[in-house]
Amino acid sequence: MAGGLKEVRERIKSVISTQQITKAMKMVSAAKLRKAQNAIIQLRPYADRLNRMLSNILSNLDGDANTSFGKARDVKNVLVVVVTSNRGLCGAFNTNINKEALALINQKYAKQRSEGKVTLLFIGKKGYDFFRRRFRDLQYNTDNIHLYDTATYEHVSALSKSLMDAFIHEKYDAIEVVYSRFKNAATQFPTAEQWLPVVKLEAAPGQNKKKADYIFEPDQQQLLETLVPSILQLSFHKMVLDTIAGEHGSRMTAMGKATDNAEEMLKTLKISYNKARQEAITTELGEIVGGAAALEGGS
Repeated sequence: MAGGLKEVRERIKSVISTQQITKAMKMVSAAKLRKAQNAIIQLRPYADRLNRMLSNILSNLDGDANTSFGKARDVKNVLVVVVTSNRGLCGAFNTNINKEALALINQKYAKQRSEGKVTLLFIGKKGYDFFRRRFRDLQYNTDNIHLYDTATYEHVSALSKSLMDAFIHEKYDAIEVVYSRFKNAATQFPTAEQWLPVVKLEAAPGQNKKKADYIFEPDQQQLLETLVPSILQLSFHKMVLDTIAGEHGSRMTAMGKATDNAEEMLKTLKISYNKARQEAITTELGEIVGGAAALEGGS
């Protein structure tokens, strides 16, 4: 029985130690979430409005004005950018993003995959860890895997510019970004979004397509050459910031649940410990009473 008591005591110490760690991680994630949430909340309305404006402009170009970023061509080579975190302990956050990326490849780009023309570019380690162990038929680009930890606009825009150049020079015919769209600390949505070519706005069935009447100053072509790359870079940065905020929210939620589970486990272990202790005391009292009775009978 003494061995049983010692084992329960050790388990209680272990759970208490784990609970302290999960509680500390929850507090750290909460602090990081506040900063990341403010960043994405401030940026998202601006980025979404610019994206919509970009799609609208490209859908209503006049004359010879055009941009390579809006031209759809036969998709032979595909690049899928997978944005995940570098660390775990955030529930199913990274798994959901990886599954979304896998579904995109299997459903939309099955033909290109069978031809070995799908490349995955990773921002964050967890995406690479997931794919490299399971799929050998895909091509991997890990040059920017550590960008997740230094996701400033300067660093992210340098990557997005290089991807735009690769698209213009037809190294890739389509570029998709798979990331986690942040809603709140408890809710994130794994999302696959076509980044290039830019998706043009289409009129709903039964509705006449309305042409946006933009006034361009300077001329339309010069504006496109400056405006389109800037909007695309901002859009790419928004998707990375979305994922960062989602990671901290998911980890805070996961560590909060882990802390609560540890508390419940402690209650159960303490009850078991008290029962075992009472049984040990009862047994010892029985032995003492039995020994005293034997002495009295002997005298």
